[in-house]
Amino acid sequence: MMKTGKALIVAGFVLISIIWGSTWLVIKIGLDSVPPFFGVAIRFTLAMMILACIMWIRKERLPMDRVALRSYLTLALLSFSFPFALVYWGEQHISSGLAAILFAMYPFVVAIKSHFFLPEEKLNAFKLIGIVSGFIGVLVIFWSDIRFSGMNTEGMLAIVISTLFQGTALVMIKRTGKHISSTALSLGGMIGAVIVLFILAFSFENISDISFDEKGIGSILYLGTFGTVVTFLTYYWLLKRVEAVYLSLVTLVTPVIAVILGTLLLDEQLPARVFSGAGLILAGILIANGKDLLILIRTHKDRILS
Repeated sequence: MMKTGKALIVAGFVLISIIWGSTWLVIKIGLDSVPPFFGVAIRFTLAMMILACIMWIRKERLPMDRVALRSYLTLALLSFSFPFALVYWGEQHISSGLAAILFAMYPFVVAIKSHFFLPEEKLNAFKLIGIVSGFIGVLVIFWSDIRFSGMNTEGMLAIVISTLFQGTALVMIKRTGKHISSTALSLGGMIGAVIVLFILAFSFENISDISFDEKGIGSILYLGTFGTVVTFLTYYWLLKRVEAVYLSLVTLVTPVIAVILGTLLLDEQLPARVFSGAGLILAGILIANGKDLLILIRTHKDRILS
């Protein structure tokens, strides 16, 4: 990781972990009022309008060179449209706990693809052990909530495919989108995604099923602003400053946040397994960063001795 701005990097990681940890619950609430494809389409339409205003205030133009257009297309298809449609649709058919476990495979996808497509981000023992430890932590948290009888295979497959798509998109953008601002990346990707999502919505869903009640409006407003604009601006800002694998570890933290928020909102006692699982996840993140931590320790040690 870069040595400068470490505090901001950590703050950004914590911020998107907390917000994305809450989105699993908010998506579930919103699905009671708005069908999945319409829900994502409206969410990104709102986010797109906010991002456009931000760029207008900054007097920032959307880059339109060949690399930028390819980056927008990558995000539209592999990050914002089909992957989010699959997550929303999948959460209708499986529990949020199972969805969290399946999506926790995201760091594995990013690590493998980074190893082959990002020469400076090779997979090492620290990263592999850290990812495995974090994944086991997620399993510990949700294992007792999973029922293996009567599970919806299609819902599970939807989450897995979404994970593969988004992991691929992250590595591709890390490789080619360095010259594009996080605002432009987010806006450019969402423009194409919104078109795809509304086509899916009008093709497969009934507009009369939409209920703009308090839950529906509230979920869209929260997911469109905090869950999309704030998080993706921070996410792509971080992508320019840390390795893709380190950034992908946020998906191991979000299930912990989701469980804690769900417990607080439902006024239930926090299960002991959450603390055990969270410990494994924290250990995994520290281990994954082990090589950098060793270098940092050796550097400070040499300074002190000198």
